[in-house]
Amino acid sequence: MATDITIYMTDQPGELGRVAQALADRGVNIDGFCAVIGGGGMGEIHVLVDDDEGAFRALADAAIEVASEQEVAVVDVDEDRPGVLAELSRRLGEAEVNITLAYLATGTRLVFAANDPTTVRRLLDGL
Repeated sequence: MATDITIYMTDQPGELGRVAQALADRGVNIDGFCAVIGGGGMGEIHVLVDDDEGAFRALADAAIEVASEQEVAVVDVDEDRPGVLAELSRRLGEAEVNITLAYLATGTRLVFAANDPTTVRRLLDGL
């Protein structure tokens, strides 16, 4: 399983670049990310990394606070076609798994965080 790191930043130009540069300077690859603006002038950034220790050190050195981290399932999607997300998320829903985060990563891969990561792995590993 990979790690999703959540960071809250001020909604201003350059903040996503600052996060990305801090990771790049330490050789930490970003395997996927999602960035959205929330209320109150803050942005929420999710960064998918496979080197969580390196990412934590890089962000700390850049004075960027990590709000949280969570284990996520990364699913390789063999074919980029309509309905793949529907099929996978429906399968999780039928198993009573509540998806708490989902986004697309590099290489046509889907990232899922959920209330039951063990079931996510069991249902989606090897797809």
